[in-house]
Amino acid sequence: MQELYERISARFGELIINCPPDRWEDPSPCPGWTAWDVAAHVVSNHRRAVAGLTGSSYSAPGRGEDLLQAWESASRDIKAALRDPARAGTLLGEEFGSFPFTEFVRRMACADTLIHGWDLARATGQDETLDPEAVAVAAEILLPEDDDIRMPRAFGSKVSSAADADAQTRLLNFLGRSV
Repeated sequence: MQELYERISARFGELIINCPPDRWEDPSPCPGWTAWDVAAHVVSNHRRAVAGLTGSSYSAPGRGEDLLQAWESASRDIKAALRDPARAGTLLGEEFGSFPFTEFVRRMACADTLIHGWDLARATGQDETLDPEAVAVAAEILLPEDDDIRMPRAFGSKVSSAADADAQTRLLNFLGRSV
């Protein structure tokens, strides 16, 4: 779990580092969101996870906040908690689905950071290739939750996939992204 999170986290950080400065306000595949909005959302979810673990408050990054610094801090906090067996096994409250912290991170990394990493790459003209193991884990988590994830401001309607589509394309199409 830790290794998978570290790969997804590292890739998301690379996307932030390599984002051309003039592309942060470009539209993303998430309706109404810019590239900056997508990155800020992922940082906010990481902060939320740590707050759920510690009982502290959190806030989403504000305009003008250094997104790379915010990402590095939030990701570092998740990694530190995963390395601590007591914190990693802590059961999070109902707001988080009553999952142990490690399972919440697994789900968050594969269903949020991974997919929004693709959104950020698409919005900013970067490599859109996703980690194949993470794609498999995300599919394992998300496919059974089809009805539950079709709520407003979550995932859009499915897009049809070609019969010979690869696993990444099938997952992205399932989540409403046109590839």
